[in-house]
Amino acid sequence: MQKLERNPIIVDPFNTDFAKRWSWTTLGRALLNAAENHAKARGFGMMNLNDVNYTWVLSRLTIEMEEMPSVYEKIEVCTWIENIYRLFTNRNFSIVGADGKAYGYARSIWAMINYDTRQPANLESIEGYKFEPYLAPEIPCPIEKQGRVRPLDADNFVKMIDTEYSDIDMNGHVNSIKYLEHIMDLFPIEAYQNGRNLKRIELAYMAESYYGDKLLLYKRDVDDNTFDVEVRKLKKEDAEAGDLSFDEYQQRSETILRSSLVFQ
Repeated sequence: MQKLERNPIIVDPFNTDFAKRWSWTTLGRALLNAAENHAKARGFGMMNLNDVNYTWVLSRLTIEMEEMPSVYEKIEVCTWIENIYRLFTNRNFSIVGADGKAYGYARSIWAMINYDTRQPANLESIEGYKFEPYLAPEIPCPIEKQGRVRPLDADNFVKMIDTEYSDIDMNGHVNSIKYLEHIMDLFPIEAYQNGRNLKRIELAYMAESYYGDKLLLYKRDVDDNTFDVEVRKLKKEDAEAGDLSFDEYQQRSETILRSSLVFQ
């Protein structure tokens, strides 16, 4: 079994944006699907883990694109495991054109957790799974690792949205890439016009949210091209407490994600 998993894709018209570029949300889903294909083929995919009451949880995701593929282009999303540690593993990606052109790269960090306790498993000694034969630290991923985003203030609040049916994934919580969609919608369409592109996004997942929670979104302008975003959740029971003021809503909310975006 090779260490590198290659996933061929054609950029179809209904997964592009207004400029006929591959959409960022479709790219995000393609990365997660590639990760699952790689893991499944080697015996530690989601379904394999579900059978023994475990699942994978995405903790960090950083994507950096020099350019987005255009409609009908043939590309490959490739993935490999860089390294494994006691409680998490580093998985990297490349997005490559048919001519070998590198459109971009991604870095991610994953943990394996127990469904019941929500506690992470020890990946170095979990019974029945061997990751070492598939480690490929020699394959380059030439983008910087993720940095840290400072907490945002109440003054940075932009909007509050409901979690709906289409937000929820097979694990019963809001899908990782739905947050990316909500974050990109904080910017007007003009932010993506006239040759301006989102070059890099960092996503640091800190907690889970569920159906019925409300999401509070905050945005801070660092400079003309760099922005920080924080997503907090208000649990369903608090969201339904109609006698609370907005300040009380904010005080009861819990940070579930921090993000940094760089445009060019």
